[in-house]
Amino acid sequence: MAAQDRVTQESAGSSASPGDPDYRLGFLLAYHGGITETLIRKALAATGLTPRHAMTLLQLAEGPITQKALIERLDVDPSILVALLNDLEGDDLARRRRDPADRRRHIVEITPAGTSQLRKSDTALETVERELFADLSERDLATLRRLLGKLRTSPEDFSCSEG
Repeated sequence: MAAQDRVTQESAGSSASPGDPDYRLGFLLAYHGGITETLIRKALAATGLTPRHAMTLLQLAEGPITQKALIERLDVDPSILVALLNDLEGDDLARRRRDPADRRRHIVEITPAGTSQLRKSDTALETVERELFADLSERDLATLRRLLGKLRTSPEDFSCSEG
């Protein structure tokens, strides 16, 4: 039975059993997450952006932000953000400047070209999401957003012990 068929069957009232691969919600999320990531990468490739570049531009679209705050929002290592910003600056999609109030800090902002590129990526992502969630109602989508928002996904949320 295909994974999608099992998901449909489960949502129709029958529950997965421990022998069923869909019993583990983590694996089910990883499976669908992998498919979603592939679709998003393909859609964004046409715009010249990677998912991380697009996420960075989305954050910058909200207005100028310090590099430190951007690291926290994106939850990335500082070296990763520097590489992302180098790429975006190289393509004139973002710019860094010293904070006049504290010359040690950098302020990062989106450029007009970055805003234009973000619009293109948003259109590509909208197409993917429309197809991906075609069978879900607006209420289903709201419930999915609410439930996903409750997931604990930060490393500090977990108390995994080494065994």
